Amino acid sequence: MTTDSVQSGKAATGEVAPDPSIPRDTVGEQQGISRPPTAWEKLGDRIFRGLSHAFAWLTALLVLFIVFEIGGSALPAMKKYGLGFITGTTWDPNTQQYGILPEIWGTLYSSVLALIVGTVLGVAVAVFLSEGFLASFVFGFLKIFGVQFHPFWGKLPDQLQALLRNLIELLAAIPSVVYGLWGIFVVIPLIRPWCNWCFQHMGWMPWFNSALSGPGMLPAALVLAIMILPTISAISRDALTAVPPKLREAAYGLGATRWEAILAVILPTARTGIIGSVILAFGRALGETMALAMLIGNSNRISWSLFSPANTLAALLANNFPEANKSTVPVLMFAALVLMGITLVVNVIGAAVLQQTSQGTKGSR
Repeated sequence: MTTDSVQSGKAATGEVAPDPSIPRDTVGEQQGISRPPTAWEKLGDRIFRGLSHAFAWLTALLVLFIVFEIGGSALPAMKKYGLGFITGTTWDPNTQQYGILPEIWGTLYSSVLALIVGTVLGVAVAVFLSEGFLASFVFGFLKIFGVQFHPFWGKLPDQLQALLRNLIELLAAIPSVVYGLWGIFVVIPLIRPWCNWCFQHMGWMPWFNSALSGPGMLPAALVLAIMILPTISAISRDALTAVPPKLREAAYGLGATRWEAILAVILPTARTGIIGSVILAFGRALGETMALAMLIGNSNRISWSLFSPANTLAALLANNFPEANKSTVPVLMFAALVLMGITLVVNVIGAAVLQQTSQGTKGSR
């Protein structure tokens, strides 16, 4: 085979022969083959890795420093009150009696209620956005008028879909105090007639054994559910869109309907991301302060009733710190330490659940 035929064959296959006038050690660079990193690139890589490790350790040290400072400030109260501070039900600065069991109950009760409502709404919103139901509806509406492929109107389905997604995510940007005002002037008057009807007709049940006269557990939980909705919907939507298309196509190939594929294939496959979003939202709900301080009623009591006032640890700290003196600061620090412990336990349990659920989805990715 002649040299000309070889060159023509390489040209036909897209290969370019190296220039004989260029040295062999630079042929790789001419053809776009990767080259060894330069000394400056190695130095930049070492600096980047060093900074990454330093900031990672700095974050861990910062958490330990915060725990150490709060624990040091709470040490006098820990020595004085001990476990009775956690199991006590009386909060009276005048008599130096402090107990935060009702606040612990209110924190967990309101967070769980908000998490139930927020998870249902958040996952539903995530499915609605990831499946493009709004875009499909708008496309079908435009199809009636025959403008579904119009240069201007044809873009409307995707634009409305993106607008709805951005509006839901913007809920996270609303200040907590605005949610509190909205709950006082809108949510409470809206649900009060229904709550009183439940009290009158189902008052024998522990969840409805009191009337809703104003702030209470249910208004606080509903507003808190709206506050954690963007976290659940955004992360769940990303998890749903990350499901491999081959799983959906396989479900359709086996004869599954669209909703059967969503409920039986897509949601179980994306459960790791959905559970992660729920855990993050639970942490947000545990630490919410101003909205709950305005809506929950700030009552030092333990009750199953959804309509009775209650209190949370975060609201307790927000309401008492402005007037705290030297004797009450250690007590409030002790309460803050308990809140941090609850959050830590929730995160540890969430990490274990995530690790367990991720084991079952490795084979489908």
